[in-house]
Amino acid sequence: MPIFELDPVDRIAVAAVGEPGQRQFFLLATGSGRQLTLACEKSQIQALIVRLQQMLQAQGIAAPENAAASAGFDPGEPEWHVAEMGLGYHEARRMFVLVASQGSAGEEGEAATAAPANDDDAPSVRFWLSHEQVIAFSKQAEKVLTGGRPLCPRCGLPMDPAGHPCPVSNGARPIF
Repeated sequence: MPIFELDPVDRIAVAAVGEPGQRQFFLLATGSGRQLTLACEKSQIQALIVRLQQMLQAQGIAAPENAAASAGFDPGEPEWHVAEMGLGYHEARRMFVLVASQGSAGEEGEAATAAPANDDDAPSVRFWLSHEQVIAFSKQAEKVLTGGRPLCPRCGLPMDPAGHPCPVSNGARPIF
């Protein structure tokens, strides 16, 4: 599997394109003389933010009250769709490493019967991030995610402008 390194990352951000409820999400980074755009799912970014915050806390790294969010930038055409993300911390370098691996064939609207790609050939990229970059990225990504549809105060699910069939109104509660 080819592994690309952005060591260190100059900039990293999340972008969303489209109307709320129909948005596409992208992970954007520059570093090592390269700009990279990867398509990803909103849920992947949400999980990444949660894990980054847990790891910051585990490392005893407190975000300053006045920490600024990193500036976003416009996504280009994505190089590939992210299937998996991993996150680690390199003690000796005092840096976080985010690994994103490509999805297999069939994940971007191709027929489900398509032959699976050989996972050994799927590329991955390692993003090496400082503490400050992780804090700024987390704030910027949260800002992008909250720019979508408002959440229902009763059930917590996204509300569409045309209406919201809230499960609480029929006595049911969503399972989170």
